[in-house]
Amino acid sequence: MAPRILVPVDRSDQARTACEFVVDNHPDATLVLLHVINPAEAGYSAQASVPSFSEEWYEQKKSAAESLFDDLEALAYEGGVSDVERVLEVGRPTQTIVDYADDEDNDIDQIVMGSHGRSGVSRILLGSVAETVVRRASIPVTVVR
Repeated sequence: MAPRILVPVDRSDQARTACEFVVDNHPDATLVLLHVINPAEAGYSAQASVPSFSEEWYEQKKSAAESLFDDLEALAYEGGVSDVERVLEVGRPTQTIVDYADDEDNDIDQIVMGSHGRSGVSRILLGSVAETVVRRASIPVTVVR
């Protein structure tokens, strides 16, 4: 049975690198692309108080995620991966990634994700999604740069 590899993705170069890593090293795997829409990004601006703002904001994020999925799915198919799944979730990225991977119904064998390469004070202040996932996930995590 082919492994199911979860790749959390955003528009970063590192997320693309993680997809390329899976394509190059696990072409027989099922590639599960996960994009998390973080509602905290909507912020508390004046626009956020307009009733339709949150719906419009969410639809824009959802549309951007579909475009991202299209790009990465094409990359996977061109590289020989024949099974790609798309998952769109809403929540805090670190917790959502770990919860999705740990859910037995999703049958995930490994997580492969990009590192944003922060170091020093910015890493301490901003935290690291990859580092948190590595610490909390119950399955193997590969972080690529």
